[in-house]
Amino acid sequence: MRTYTAVPASLKAAGIIVAHHGPGLDAFMQDVVHRLFRAGYAVAMPDLYHRQPTDIADTYQRMALLTDDEIIRDMNAAFVHLKGLTECAVGAIGVVGFCMGGRTAYLMAAAAPELEACCVFYGGNLTKAFGGGTITPFDRTKEIGCPIIGFFGNEDTNPSPDDVNALEAELTRLHKLHEFHRYKDAGHAFLNFTNADRYRTRPARVAWSEMLEFLHQHLRV
Repeated sequence: MRTYTAVPASLKAAGIIVAHHGPGLDAFMQDVVHRLFRAGYAVAMPDLYHRQPTDIADTYQRMALLTDDEIIRDMNAAFVHLKGLTECAVGAIGVVGFCMGGRTAYLMAAAAPELEACCVFYGGNLTKAFGGGTITPFDRTKEIGCPIIGFFGNEDTNPSPDDVNALEAELTRLHKLHEFHRYKDAGHAFLNFTNADRYRTRPARVAWSEMLEFLHQHLRV
């Protein structure tokens, strides 16, 4: 499995697994890895499409071929990869995801008890199971074992503000530690600087800063 990795030149660091968005390991996602690396983290971003034919160009077609079981397996492999690094000792590990990756991050917060922080950027389809299963990430909320921070645009449709309300209500009902940040005049993918129509400078900067503070608090770096 192709994994985009960046490791700081330090004896010890916290780790981040990045869950990529629908288009895959593109320039925006690679920039996320670079920025987290510059913040002092050891970072690994697995290519969740590695089982698929390379000639599939349509994002939605690629997403439709994913299964939650395979996603969990691949993300856990990235966790093992970080823990096995010889360049530096990796301590606490968190997960950060965008769009489809936001869904993946939420799924992993429930599926991987070793994770110590989860950052969800506008993760949609949380009430859908990938790969023909019946258990959705939303259904697994009770299994979440780490703090969650979420970032959402009020102009988004997937997840919509009502979707975010329902998610927050479920986390609250189950007494899961979380904080949500919502931004007006922002829609889906407002952090993606490669998409001029969707990128919003101020929410992007504020959300990134809030994420780093959250990671520093819970991963102790």
